[in-house]
Amino acid sequence: MARIKIDLPEKLGFSTTIPIRIQDVNYGGHVGNDAILSIMHEARMQFVQQAGYKELDLEANTGLIMSDVAVAYKGEGFHGDIFTVEMAAGEYSAFGFELFYHITTQRNGQSITIADAKTGMICFDYNLRKVMKLPAAMKTALENI
Repeated sequence: MARIKIDLPEKLGFSTTIPIRIQDVNYGGHVGNDAILSIMHEARMQFVQQAGYKELDLEANTGLIMSDVAVAYKGEGFHGDIFTVEMAAGEYSAFGFELFYHITTQRNGQSITIADAKTGMICFDYNLRKVMKLPAAMKTALENI
């Protein structure tokens, strides 16, 4: 079976911590794949805010929409863990960019990788329901994180 391989950038300039809640745990007793996506969403909101933007208010009715996502699971997370999510933007195009995520936790004095991921983000006008150009100022702000 072919496995997804995510090549993370050398520099992940943003970091946040997110505690794992009981509702993040599935019937298998570990953090569920849906919770990983939710954790990535929270981290993404914080990352975009660090750049001085809001996900639904980049510029003149333009927001962000996720075009794709890839997650490579590396380890299990459990209730009580505190995930560290490190991020960077890259692979810019005229209409968007990729966001890269490295999710870890500390347990028993060891750093454990939970997942590596990336999301394709496209600028989108939610009123016109169409793709828009990536604002140059936003690209510069993202590059400086």
